[in-house]
Amino acid sequence: MTNYESDSQLPLGKTSPLPTQYDPSLLFLIPRSQARETIEGLAATTIYGEDVWTAYELSWLQVSGKPQVAIAVFRIPYTSACIIESKSFKLYLNSLYNYRAASWQEVSELLQKTLSNVLACAVAVDLYSVDSSELQCTRLDGVCLDDLEVEVAASGIDASLLKAGDGTSDETLYSHLLRSSCPVTGQPDWASIVIKYKGQAIEHSGLLRYIISYRDHQGFHEQCVERIYLDLLRSFNLDYLSVYARYLRRGGLDINPFRCSESESAPLQRLTRQ
Repeated sequence: MTNYESDSQLPLGKTSPLPTQYDPSLLFLIPRSQARETIEGLAATTIYGEDVWTAYELSWLQVSGKPQVAIAVFRIPYTSACIIESKSFKLYLNSLYNYRAASWQEVSELLQKTLSNVLACAVAVDLYSVDSSELQCTRLDGVCLDDLEVEVAASGIDASLLKAGDGTSDETLYSHLLRSSCPVTGQPDWASIVIKYKGQAIEHSGLLRYIISYRDHQGFHEQCVERIYLDLLRSFNLDYLSVYARYLRRGGLDINPFRCSESESAPLQRLTRQ
């Protein structure tokens, strides 16, 4: 395991040999505080949530040597001091390639124990067969904002675009137009975002323009969702709020941050683009 000291250490954007033996030391940790310090007021805000990672390239061997494949879902608490750098996570999971295990439960327990120890928090791990009905693609519930006709200026993130509607509301809104880019590689990150809230009504066109304003922003998935959550919380008088982004996978992994005003788990979903 490696702790972050400088961007030059990051495995992202570098050629890395594929591991041939199980190796937890491949995991590279980045403190959440590094990005959170750039979001004013976040530290003083009570937030619940988790990061839901889906790993589509997981394989190991039975004791007989026969390969097994599975889809793994990891739930990492919002309160963990660090996140795992995504490429190092991919390399770590691929280090299971020649690992022999007597059962799927053994693999699940190995992953759960290792990640919980490395991150110093309780990480939940579930393995699913590739044919599992629980991970079939679904549609999002709620009102899609994407058919609204809006004018958009390329001016960067702008919370002033958020406007109050009439009265109060209890609704779920979503958009497939969230785009940001990786602060290390500059590569685009695409996502669908779901916003559930109760309280002062949010004007839909302003919310869509705000979501689109992330299009040229460089930030990790978790940072983008936390900033969106905090901007909504500051802009409106809300009794409940959750923000959930389902990002497209890269390197066989998708990262799906969920932030909420109450202690609850993110729904288990998989969208068509995932």
